[in-house]
Amino acid sequence: METNLIYLESVKKQMLYYKTVAEKAMEQLEEEQLFFSANEDTNSIAVIIKHMAGNMLSRWTDFLISDGEKEWRNRDGEFKNEITSKPELLQLWEKGWNCFFTAINELQPEQLSQIIYIRNEGQTAMDAINRQLAHYPYHIGQIVFYAKMLKKSEWTSLSIPKNKSNDYNADKFSKDKSLKHFTDDELRKLQ
Repeated sequence: METNLIYLESVKKQMLYYKTVAEKAMEQLEEEQLFFSANEDTNSIAVIIKHMAGNMLSRWTDFLISDGEKEWRNRDGEFKNEITSKPELLQLWEKGWNCFFTAINELQPEQLSQIIYIRNEGQTAMDAINRQLAHYPYHIGQIVFYAKMLKKSEWTSLSIPKNKSNDYNADKFSKDKSLKHFTDDELRKLQ
């Protein structure tokens, strides 16, 4: 399989994995907890989602043909929350992710070296994707951490539970070596 095609498949799997992790974290919360902010300098989960969706819609709409920082984007407004319900918040979440996955699914392997612009700064499409591979999981980590803090002892782990690394490793090493993406098993566990 061509390297660029493998890369695109890996991007899709990783982003689906991180999207799922965030959703599993949010499922554990009460609606009002999604809008809780510890202080005026801390973003609620709702604000983080609003920012991520704004970024996704800006970056991935017309990905190869227009600047990734769209004129219609109001980045500062993403950090002010007007959303009041979980369904409205999740609709925005899905809108952002659908925009991302549509752009990635339409991307051809040979287009990864094409120059695209974000704020008039040129970079390859692959570099722009890598930028978001770091950006979105960064915010998803914030969502998971916030959710875990809010749930306290009622939290259900989304990765290897505390003090279970030895069991996890023993299970992995008891199996034959295989070639697969790390998210293959992890996504099944989250389902």
